[in-house]
Amino acid sequence: MPFAHPAFEPYRALIDTLGLAQGLPTLAALNTAARALDSRLDNGRPLRFAEPETRLSARDYETGIRITGAIPTRAETWHDILNALVWLRFPRFKSALNAGHCAALAGETGTMRGPRRDALTVLDESGVWVLGGEAGRFDLLAAHAWTALFWTRRREVETAMRFIVVGHALLEKALAPFPSMTGKCLPLPGTPGDPDAAAILALAGVTHPRQLPPLPIQGVPGWDPANTRAGYYANTAVFRPPRTPFTPARTTA
Repeated sequence: MPFAHPAFEPYRALIDTLGLAQGLPTLAALNTAARALDSRLDNGRPLRFAEPETRLSARDYETGIRITGAIPTRAETWHDILNALVWLRFPRFKSALNAGHCAALAGETGTMRGPRRDALTVLDESGVWVLGGEAGRFDLLAAHAWTALFWTRRREVETAMRFIVVGHALLEKALAPFPSMTGKCLPLPGTPGDPDAAAILALAGVTHPRQLPPLPIQGVPGWDPANTRAGYYANTAVFRPPRTPFTPARTTA
């Protein structure tokens, strides 16, 4: 089944509503779902999905969403449909990404992205929210201590941590999983009852992509049937050691 991967767990209800297991939905179906959920941007504009009339620059793409509430969506591509799926499931977080892009664009000239927008783009494409990383587990993740985290402390990971994929490009890869699929983590301290709100708070402190630790998601216990043996994490082609130090993003709450 193309949606069998655990990365799709937060989206099961929408996957069923949209009939994604049967194929690509129409824009009309996406818009019906958006209306049913009363999905809106943080500025109150109703969310909708529309076929782009032309190729858009990053500036036009982001500012257009902010002004109109319309998400440019090519109905014939899973990449765009999965982007729509994340918008429907986590509209506040996606809206915060869009607002962050627009704010950063106001201070940029030319076509080069600054580090803030680089980080926002990484989260949009490959983001993973990581919950329950206290007691040193966030530190092991940041240190690429994969065996120590996912094997030695495996039971803790299974019971105390959650991994929520919000990057639509990473979800697209999960349609046909492979060992080296890698996300970028947004750590969410504590056990927030509303991860969406916690992610928005954490997002405010992200200014550079190096704040976002990498995560080979197939290493998460239960996400690959093959990771039930310690040797799985010895594959350095997938579970690479860190090159240089970095500081994971943290909230101040």
